Amino acid sequence: MKKSDVYPYHEMMIPTLKSLKALGGSANIEELNAKVIEIMHIPDEMLNVLHKEDGTQSAVEYRLAWSRTYLKKYGLIDNSSRGVWSFSATFDGNIDALSPDNIVQAVRVMSIKKGEVELDIGSTEDIDNENDIPEDIEPDFAALDWRDKLRVVLLKMSPDAFERLTLRLLRESGFTQVEVTGKSNDKGIDGKGIIRLHGIMSFHMIFQCKRYKGSVTPSETRDFRGAMQGRADKGLFITTGSFTTEAKREATRDGAPALDLIDGDALIERLKDLGLGVEEKIIKDYDVDEEWFLKL
Repeated sequence: MKKSDVYPYHEMMIPTLKSLKALGGSANIEELNAKVIEIMHIPDEMLNVLHKEDGTQSAVEYRLAWSRTYLKKYGLIDNSSRGVWSFSATFDGNIDALSPDNIVQAVRVMSIKKGEVELDIGSTEDIDNENDIPEDIEPDFAALDWRDKLRVVLLKMSPDAFERLTLRLLRESGFTQVEVTGKSNDKGIDGKGIIRLHGIMSFHMIFQCKRYKGSVTPSETRDFRGAMQGRADKGLFITTGSFTTEAKREATRDGAPALDLIDGDALIERLKDLGLGVEEKIIKDYDVDEEWFLKL
């Protein structure tokens, strides 16, 4: 299946609203996407089409993000700083009265007036693929909190850049002699290093870093442990995604060398703590002392 066969984003608008309603009026992106996929009966072969050949985001996810962006700009839905989507206070709940064509045209007019992007005003027949989506705007990005923005940026990184970020992260965390050693036949080992505790004990460590949105399975955890045995004291598995419950159990299984796991949330917190690509923003505010002025 090709990208041109994937449902266009304007066709996903009404299903997005119906999905949000079915989920009780609020949902995170993962819940909302899953419900839209269910309602639209999107087949697996369509879900497997990537937005970019060298990327990790599917074409369906990309167009769903644009659908949310248009619905938000139109004033129908909104998202909190924690990434939870809900209906806006001004939406009357009448989904059947809405037209994707009207939504698209209204948002395009608003964008032109604000100088955000220059677009031709046409019907939805003219926007049936992402080539008609303005590339200078990222869907939802401006509305995301810093954690979700960082997650988007991490997923955009090339595999080589993500490995370099891992090296920097480990060095800043106290590891020495860190290097990338990954080879095609190395069973998932991406690099190695040495961690010294209290200046006395040292442990040889190997690591694997996966830059993707999915969940690491127990079989991947077992394969990594198998590659570690006889080569290092510790194994560290880093991913921008998550670990299944079974994978976590496998990492600490009795009778087997324990593995340390860092999922996407923990990675983001560590980057924040180390100040790597994340800068604390201090906003100044002022109080007006009314009495001071009145006493003059």
